[in-house]
Amino acid sequence: MSKSKAKKSPAREWVDALVFAVVAASLIRWLLLEPFTIPTASMEKSLLVGDFLFVSKMHYGTRIPKTPLQVPLTHQKIWGTEIPSYSDAIQLPYYRLPGFSDVERNDVVVFNYPTEFQYPTDLKTNYIKRAVGTPGDIIEIKLSELIVNGEVGFKPEEMQFSYDVITNRPLNAEFFKEYGINQDSFGTFSNGAGYLVFATEEIIKRLESSPVVTSVTKRIQSAGAGETGIFPDGNMVGWNRDNYGPLKIPAKGWTIEMTQENVVKYGFAIEKYEGLENVELREGQLLIDGKKVDSYTFTQDYYFMMGDNRHDSYDSRYWGFVPEDHIVGKAWFLWLSLDKDESMFSKIRWSRFFKGIE
Repeated sequence: MSKSKAKKSPAREWVDALVFAVVAASLIRWLLLEPFTIPTASMEKSLLVGDFLFVSKMHYGTRIPKTPLQVPLTHQKIWGTEIPSYSDAIQLPYYRLPGFSDVERNDVVVFNYPTEFQYPTDLKTNYIKRAVGTPGDIIEIKLSELIVNGEVGFKPEEMQFSYDVITNRPLNAEFFKEYGINQDSFGTFSNGAGYLVFATEEIIKRLESSPVVTSVTKRIQSAGAGETGIFPDGNMVGWNRDNYGPLKIPAKGWTIEMTQENVVKYGFAIEKYEGLENVELREGQLLIDGKKVDSYTFTQDYYFMMGDNRHDSYDSRYWGFVPEDHIVGKAWFLWLSLDKDESMFSKIRWSRFFKGIE
C-alpha cells in the first residue's frame, strides 16, 4: 500500500504561492506588459500626470535582459532603499525577440533615458515621449512647427505650448480649472502683470474670449538664437527649442563622412551608443583606437523623441537620439488615472479608464 503524500503546511503553501506569483508576474512584465505611471507633464494633455498605463513589449519585440542578475520586479533600487537591485557582473549582448511591428513615426514610446550612463542600458530610467522621427528622417523645427522630411509633421490633437496671458485682474486656480488648466500648468509673472500658461490651442481660444483676458502671446524663441543645453550644441549651431535642425536621424548601415560638422552632430552617439571601447572626439575629429576616422557606418537605428507639451518637455532636442537598444515598448492603453489635486473619489478620472493611446 503506497504512502499518501505529506500535506504541505500553511506556511509552505503560502511560500509556494508567493514564489509562483513572483515568477508569473516577472515573466509577464518581461515578455508581455509592463505597468508605467506618467510622472511629469511632458506629454500633457495627450497623457496626464497620474495616468497609469500598460506598455506593450510585444509590439516591437521583447528585449532579452542585458542585466540578468536582478531582484525580480525591481528596476534600479530595492523597494524603499538606496540599495542597488542588480549586479552588472554579467552583461549580455543586445537581442530583441521578433515583434508585431517596428517603431513607427508618431508612436508613443517608452524607452530608457539614453544619457543616464551610471546604469546599464536596460536599467536606465524609463521615459515616455512621441517618436516624431524614425531612422533616416530629417527633423526640423521652424517657429515651433515640426517639419519631417520637408513636410509639416503630425500635430497631436492635444499638443501644448506656453503662452503669456495678460489679464485685467488677478485670477485664481478655480478660474483656470474651468478651462481645463491644472495648478501645475500656470504660474504668475514675478511682477504680477499676467500668467505663464501651458495649454492647447483650443483652450487658448477659449481664454482669449474671456472678458478678463486682455492679450495672449505664444512664447516663441527667435530663429538663429542659440539655446544653452540644446543638442548637439545650441549655441554653436544656433538652434533652440522652437528653431531646430535640419538634423538627419542615423539609420543602421548609414555611412557618413566625418567632417567637423558631422563630428559635432553625430560624434556623441558614436562614442556612447555604438558599442565601441576606445573612442575620442578631439578638435573636430573622430578617433577610434587612437586613429582618425574619415567615415563611419552606424550599427543600429536611432529615433528622435519629443513630448506633446512642446515647451515643457526634456526630450531629444536636449539630449539627442534614442538608440534602438534603449526602446522598451509601445504605450498601449490606460487602465487608471488619478488627479493628485483632487481628493477621495474625485481623484479618479473615470473617462480615461481603458483609453487607448494614440
